[in-house]
Amino acid sequence: MKFKSQPSQARRRLLAAGVALATTFAGVSGAAFADTYPSKPITMIVPFSAGGTTDILARIVGLQLGKALGQPVVIENRPGAGGNIGASLAAKAQGDGYTLFMGTIGTHAINQSLYSKLPYDPVKDFAPITRVAMVPNLVVVNPNVPAKSIKELIAYVKANPNKISYGSSGNGSSMHLSGELFNSMTGLNIQHVPYKGSAPAVNDLLGNQIGLMFDNLPSSYQHVKAGKLRPLAVTSAKRSPALPDVPTVAEAGVPGYEATSWFALYATGGTPKAIVDRLNAEVVKILAMPDVQKQMAGQGAEPNPEKPEQLAAFMKTEAAKWAKVVKASGATVD
Repeated sequence: MKFKSQPSQARRRLLAAGVALATTFAGVSGAAFADTYPSKPITMIVPFSAGGTTDILARIVGLQLGKALGQPVVIENRPGAGGNIGASLAAKAQGDGYTLFMGTIGTHAINQSLYSKLPYDPVKDFAPITRVAMVPNLVVVNPNVPAKSIKELIAYVKANPNKISYGSSGNGSSMHLSGELFNSMTGLNIQHVPYKGSAPAVNDLLGNQIGLMFDNLPSSYQHVKAGKLRPLAVTSAKRSPALPDVPTVAEAGVPGYEATSWFALYATGGTPKAIVDRLNAEVVKILAMPDVQKQMAGQGAEPNPEKPEQLAAFMKTEAAKWAKVVKASGATVD
């Protein structure tokens, strides 16, 4: 019987030198690529329709990021399937820093538990840049709904089953799960109506086609201030500085209830670390700008800059948390 001979010492040295050279070249080429980045416009994919919170935050950040990088950041809205359509499109893009993605708690923490088959991997297909903002959801009703508090809403729904439904920006969104969590904790069965984004859902709420939303605060805030929608509570653990007189759901009669939305910026998988680090540095600076903070505060959003590795760890924690909520609520999509 013959055995293959082991590589000679000279051959092993040659192989090791080749690997070292390839590694060095990859590092140098990545750094060199980052030095010339960006040399053309950047696309930021938003997985929900224009006018919703994800879109609002993307445009605030995108405008300033374009100025900082010297190239325009073009917002591309790709709504549908609870953010999965836009996320899947971004996941397939080349990892070169020219495709960014404004992700959400839905696309990067909830959907993997809600959908049996996700068309993208929220970890492998994306390179975390930074969390952009934390946003409470707002329990808001059309003025034609007689309830003026959470307790009155619960009583109204119990007395009028199937008369009121709640809208959301899509299956798997934080608005959807906020509603399902509310149902499970109150024993109600308010019907869910998914839309392709918050904006069309809010339009139907204003038109009294649906009576209720657990909406991201920024997309309903102006309508609340104008008296066109009635706020009942915020879903966060603490009251929002934007609406200090509006109680939390827990304060208003559902102890232990808490659901907070978050939004984060990602590059696509395989993007050189040097580019990710540069984007992180620029966006962190943007989130510290007084004008940007004022814009976000006016929308009820709280800037939340962090390092890429911090966002990666946060995503892992959130995915585990919402997997339990999805299971407990019995919410499913497919």
